[in-house]
Amino acid sequence: MRDWAEALQQFVDGITSSVAVVGRDADNELVVTACNEHFFEMIGGRRVGGRMFPFHLDAVVPSYARHELRSKILECLASGAPQEIEQAYDLRDGSHWWRLSLKPLHHLEAGRDSTQILITGLDITPKMLLTHELEVSTSRFRSVVDAAYDAIITIDQSHRITLFNRAAERLFGYDQAEMIGRSLEILVPDGHRAAHQGYVDRFAHSPVRSRQMDERNLIYGQHRDGSKVPVEIAISKISVNGLVEFTAVIRDITDRVHLMELLQRTAATDELTGLPNRREFTDVAGQLMRAQKDLSLFILDVDHFKRVNDTYGHDVGDEVLKVLSRVSVETVRHKDMFARLGGEEFVAVLPDADAAQAEALAERLRGIFERQAFEHAWKAGQPVPFTVSIGVATRTAADQEIGSVLKRADQALYRAKEAGRNRVACG
Repeated sequence: MRDWAEALQQFVDGITSSVAVVGRDADNELVVTACNEHFFEMIGGRRVGGRMFPFHLDAVVPSYARHELRSKILECLASGAPQEIEQAYDLRDGSHWWRLSLKPLHHLEAGRDSTQILITGLDITPKMLLTHELEVSTSRFRSVVDAAYDAIITIDQSHRITLFNRAAERLFGYDQAEMIGRSLEILVPDGHRAAHQGYVDRFAHSPVRSRQMDERNLIYGQHRDGSKVPVEIAISKISVNGLVEFTAVIRDITDRVHLMELLQRTAATDELTGLPNRREFTDVAGQLMRAQKDLSLFILDVDHFKRVNDTYGHDVGDEVLKVLSRVSVETVRHKDMFARLGGEEFVAVLPDADAAQAEALAERLRGIFERQAFEHAWKAGQPVPFTVSIGVATRTAADQEIGSVLKRADQALYRAKEAGRNRVACG
């Protein structure tokens, strides 16, 4: 017995890691039959009776670690199978983490098998500290990602989603749990999926690490309900274990797009009547001049409009202009454009209309206003009579710009007024 104990103690003293041998005494209590200095250092330097063996395990192991260690030792004794446990011990210089491996040792004592447990401990404090730092870092990263105003989505090389933050949930209407592992294509409108996949593949092979996606054109994401969401995307890539991973920061620009559309409409629309303004008319008419061979236009002016304002007030004068705009738009053809040049002067451009067709349409419109052949509840309480004069011009082979046709129509309008107003004249 003594030879076995001495040999065992010499064996554990020669090991550089923490080592202890635990068995049972006559009272069936767990006792340490051998251990080295590293074992005492591991548990906090507590010694019982110098280096006399055996001594009770409970006497040296701190109470906070005792129950878990005893359970593993008893399990190892009962099953005969190796066990493993990770434990932290609070020492003067801080907490230390150890990975303890428990293996049964079988030897004959007094002619019968006596099993003890060999405990070897490996200090894993640096690893645990690094793991903790990574967990903290990951937690901070997740907090930042989830708190971000913009949607953040990460995909792998197969275009499968690996990260989907809360802003992405709000933007696209999907829960994070249902999106992880799914193809990114679900967030791309049908007509853009092939182009999008090609874009990402080209970016994967590009030396550029990050860029603004589709910097020249407005791009859209697809919401769960099928609607399209205008977005702005910045995309970056990193290599993870030899595979390319992409992260996109996606900003909802719906408000910006609506504002731009409003500004565009404002720039092209007359505020009072809602008709295209002079600038929009000039642009559209110029395009029609380049695209259409046959084209006519007419200029319309309200006769004695100052008299209307002086008699009924400017509010009713504005009402006359609105009524004129509505009725004129309803009267001209669908492909014609009716616009306000300014004041009480309006213009219509008539593609594919010759002089006779343009004159007939102008005459019809003049007659409607002369007869008050439209319904309207006047603010003045009674119909406000007004007439219009119209000058018509048709494009000739010599006309290269809309301005020359417009000038002849204006000259014809002047003749109509000189001839007594409430009439159509052609130039």
